[in-house]
Amino acid sequence: MTPTAEQPESSGATAPPAHARPAEDVVAALGTDLRTGLTRQEALARLEEHGPNSLPEGVRESALSRLLRQFKDPMIYVLLAAAVLTTVLGEVVDTIVILSVVVINAVIGFVQEGKAEDALEGIREMLSLDAQVRRDGTWQTAPAEDLVPGDVVRLSSGDKVPADVRLTATANLRVEESALTGESVPVDKDPDPVAADSGIGDRTSMAFSGTVVAAGSGTGVVTATGEDTEIGHITTMLEDVESLETPLTRQMTSFGKKLSLAVVVLALVMFGLGALLYDYTLGELTLSAIGFAVAAIPEGLPAVLTITLALGVQQMARRNAIVRRMASVETLGSVTVICTDKTGTLTRNEMTVRTVVTPAGHYEVTGTGYAPEGDILHAGRPVSAVEHADLRALAVVAARANDSTVARQDGRWQLSGEPTDGGVRTFALKAGVRGDEDERVAAVPFDSAYKYMATLDHTPDGLVVHVKGAPDRLLDRSDSQSAGEGTAPLDRAWWDRQVDELSAQGLRVLAAAARRAEPGATAVTTQDVDAGGLVFLGLYGIIDPPREEAVEAIRACRQAGIRVKMITGDHAGTASAIAREMGIGDGAPAVTGARLESASDEELRTIAAEHDVFARTSPEHKLRLVRALQADGEVVSMTGDGVNDAPSLKRADVGVAMGIKGTEATKEAADVVLADDNFASIEAAVEMGRTIYDNLRKAIVFILPTNGAQGLVILAAVVLGLTLPLTPVQVLWVNTITAVTLALALAFEPSESDIMHRPPRAPGGSILPRSGLVRIVYISLLIGGGTIAVFLLGEDSGSGLAESRTVAVNTLVVGQIFYLFASRFSRTTSLRRELFTTNPVSWVCVGVMLALQLLFVYTPAMNTAFGSTSVGLDGWLVPLAVGVAVLAVVEVDKALRRR
Repeated sequence: MTPTAEQPESSGATAPPAHARPAEDVVAALGTDLRTGLTRQEALARLEEHGPNSLPEGVRESALSRLLRQFKDPMIYVLLAAAVLTTVLGEVVDTIVILSVVVINAVIGFVQEGKAEDALEGIREMLSLDAQVRRDGTWQTAPAEDLVPGDVVRLSSGDKVPADVRLTATANLRVEESALTGESVPVDKDPDPVAADSGIGDRTSMAFSGTVVAAGSGTGVVTATGEDTEIGHITTMLEDVESLETPLTRQMTSFGKKLSLAVVVLALVMFGLGALLYDYTLGELTLSAIGFAVAAIPEGLPAVLTITLALGVQQMARRNAIVRRMASVETLGSVTVICTDKTGTLTRNEMTVRTVVTPAGHYEVTGTGYAPEGDILHAGRPVSAVEHADLRALAVVAARANDSTVARQDGRWQLSGEPTDGGVRTFALKAGVRGDEDERVAAVPFDSAYKYMATLDHTPDGLVVHVKGAPDRLLDRSDSQSAGEGTAPLDRAWWDRQVDELSAQGLRVLAAAARRAEPGATAVTTQDVDAGGLVFLGLYGIIDPPREEAVEAIRACRQAGIRVKMITGDHAGTASAIAREMGIGDGAPAVTGARLESASDEELRTIAAEHDVFARTSPEHKLRLVRALQADGEVVSMTGDGVNDAPSLKRADVGVAMGIKGTEATKEAADVVLADDNFASIEAAVEMGRTIYDNLRKAIVFILPTNGAQGLVILAAVVLGLTLPLTPVQVLWVNTITAVTLALALAFEPSESDIMHRPPRAPGGSILPRSGLVRIVYISLLIGGGTIAVFLLGEDSGSGLAESRTVAVNTLVVGQIFYLFASRFSRTTSLRRELFTTNPVSWVCVGVMLALQLLFVYTPAMNTAFGSTSVGLDGWLVPLAVGVAVLAVVEVDKALRRR
């Protein structure tokens, strides 16, 4: 067996992890040699044992399975049952109509979901294609998937790290790990071991597979490949994470089962009562039972559900949100907690100088990102660097001790270089200082060993050494500070306090210093800088600024009763500072990953409920937090952009990925992808989701009373021994035209004015509110009773059976039209201007339904097919009176509830 970094060949005991052991011990444990690397034979043997350095293929869902999944819905079963019943009735046309609804429902879902590829594919693409590896004593280029534990590899600026590597030597090596850890700035790497319990973001002696070398170079030995890497570990987590059903799916499943059972039971009861009480023939009872079932089954409900969600998907696409599963739009509207990453989600992922400190005072810098747009303020007023020598000196160092550039490309300011240097460069440009490269004579590049960068530059005052770096390193090398046109003794204690104050605000602090160089100097070295004699110029306070629109979005979410929690891999101080600016956590300190690591599941539930800011978290921590919140009954949305977010996005009730800066793995694990990376789009999605759910409730509370009224007509007639006021085929006619017209109109309703002032609905509750159940009962009685009464009055007045039934059908249709008007506004009165202006589709649907009903009444072909006949004006006035009564009763009910 090949030795590993954690399991020395000579010992059966488990050694400390590779990041916590001296590099030479790790190399020895892996049985390799830094000077020669592995032999070709040894590499092949280890490749046979460990397998290729790639991630396993995930099981993909076939197109057929995805299509069949669209039919796994209780309401679809109800539709299919209705189709069977209409087939039994011999109404082939109506059977085709119902089956068409089923097929359209399935096709919309199938197309909308698109290619449901596994998130593993996105993570696989993060592995490097090639690697610089030492084999048989020579450096050579090899495919990354051929790497094995024990291989010696070389890393250079711009490389993707091909495997998990224990570093053995570094030269100014900095690695961009934000996709894995969430930290917003590159991490300085060093071969020295770190504590065994260090989080991923603090393992500075390691370079992890899939991360990117931002600067410098290094060598190291491979400790893990494939699924044994940190990215591979996330892959395993993704495989183990179970995707949850959405609240809407759970509610509609339960609702469909209960409704189907109730219809079957009532049909059997009606059949039994008719047989016991009256002399109906078996054929008449069977026909009546089928008619009742057809009347009571809401054929249009699944179609309305699908169309309502599809319309929401289209509207979200116009708001730069790509929805991968339709039900996710509704789920966003039901969330009680939004867990969000910080870097690139709440913040711009563009380092910005916010504050500068000179011996003369503090300056605030406005503007965000790399666009050199903004002011420098002193005592609240804009100032010019030309008039403030101390400020200009700081800007000169920012411009000259800097290898980054910012330039306008395609209408946007783009950074070339490291984010921190970009922020400092932008500050210099705001101060009016460019720092042309042709004035540089020599430079000492930044290195984590000494933590500064120095340049030797030609200036109008002669040769000057400009130094930018860590405050403590520059203070150690300074013996004076600037003071007007001259210098003054260095006040080290004062500067230390300034550094502490800026750090407490979550700012990354850099310092600037300078000194004159000897005339004719042509080089600058670390010995020149370390010799001291620098003049300390001041400090830069840098931060990854929050998105302004995200602050408003968080405020809107809180107003809507939704808690927003920040979960980031960044440092606690930075996380707390950003949280304060965003309005998250009420100023409480961040909970660190170390505390989460030691907490039991029960303790974690308490921590997750009581705190809103979490820092230095790993992928496991994020996943545990989401599970803890769900265990408390919360409906959780998780947003993020890094690979470290993928498992928690998949586990959340709805995962939201950033489309621009997000990794492919994150996008594939998510339900919704934001094309503009804008947290404010999540708030818009919440509003859209609530509107969709509101409209679904309206549709259900509209459809069920109409079906209830139709079922009541047949049930009452059989129980009372009356002639059927409606034939089964007439009931099917009303059901069909209602489903394709009136019920559809509610899908187009805009948001009601108070939609974002309501608290989230209780997770797991019924889709029908108690008031909706009450309304279903009394509207069913009102419309059903009115239809029976109209039929009986027609018979008593001597009208024929066909004419009485035709007026009864008109009563059902007109009553439903007026009930639609009342249903469009669930809480406020419908008797207002918005009834005519906010949803023109509703009036089109009413017009179509009336046109179809006129055909039903006045065309001979329809009279023959449905047993209807022409009627006079009375055949419409009586139904109109019933419709007005329905509208009046609902409006009185709403008025009483508002009080």
